[in-house]
Amino acid sequence: MKAVWTALICLCALCGGAIAAPLGTNTRTVLPAQLQQVISVDYRSLRNARSGMALKDRVLPDNLKTFETSLRRLGVNPDADVEQLTFVSYRTPNAMTRTFGVAIGQFEPKRVLARFKARKTRGEKYRDGYLWPAGSGFAMSFLDDNTMLFGETTAVKDGLDVRDGEQRGASAEMLQRISDAEAGPMWSVLDQQGTQNMLQSVLGEASALSEYDMIKKRLMGSRYTLDLQHGVDFDLNVETSDSFTAGTLSALLNAALLYKQTFGSAAEKSAMESMAINSDSSRLELKFKADDSKFQALMKSELFRAVSR
Repeated sequence: MKAVWTALICLCALCGGAIAAPLGTNTRTVLPAQLQQVISVDYRSLRNARSGMALKDRVLPDNLKTFETSLRRLGVNPDADVEQLTFVSYRTPNAMTRTFGVAIGQFEPKRVLARFKARKTRGEKYRDGYLWPAGSGFAMSFLDDNTMLFGETTAVKDGLDVRDGEQRGASAEMLQRISDAEAGPMWSVLDQQGTQNMLQSVLGEASALSEYDMIKKRLMGSRYTLDLQHGVDFDLNVETSDSFTAGTLSALLNAALLYKQTFGSAAEKSAMESMAINSDSSRLELKFKADDSKFQALMKSELFRAVSR
């Protein structure tokens, strides 16, 4: 989870402005009931960023790299044709975790399908549409001319089942978190278990303390966004069941912050000075606000290398 968090922040730091990345209408229709995390990336903002592609290659999740390779095989240039990428992690009834992605962009489905035909590749009929092999074990299906659903075949079918009413869709609580987060160029929402995992990673050894064990079941969910109009402005909001839980979590995170300020590298100490952690009623708020140079220093630190592996 820390690697995903770091990758999200790093990719956001490349954006040239605060372009919003709201979910597309068809993306919302495929979100399963047991959502664990949704990450949405405004891909257009990477194309004009200074040294953006080099840093993207450094922190890009492996599943995104695999998808980019698959797109190129289909004749789609992800650097030019993709506008938005959304990754969806969810749990199945038997507690497995699956992931699929939704890409929005200029795909020209007729051209893509013509390549399949030229290779004599047959798609799998699935209700009113088709699943197409996209390489590396991925399947792909067009939701419309500008929206592509991709992932392992079972995950893609789950998404299509949700759209077609064969499976339940995302809960009202998760949809509300998405609505609250999607104004930023990059954002993410997590459910209760995803939030517990994220904070356990952030706290490190401090997560073994009895205080965290006592409150972790009272964490309800979270969202984080990043605004880049004036440097790097990262906001994490954690929903808890009550003000006592939010206050205790704030104290734990501030203790971990103080430890890093005392024993971290110079870059880490500088970065931690730009972080503020507070509680407001039943909500924990973590803010990281810094100029680009301070963020660049953080990326060179041992802490960054540890969490971005």
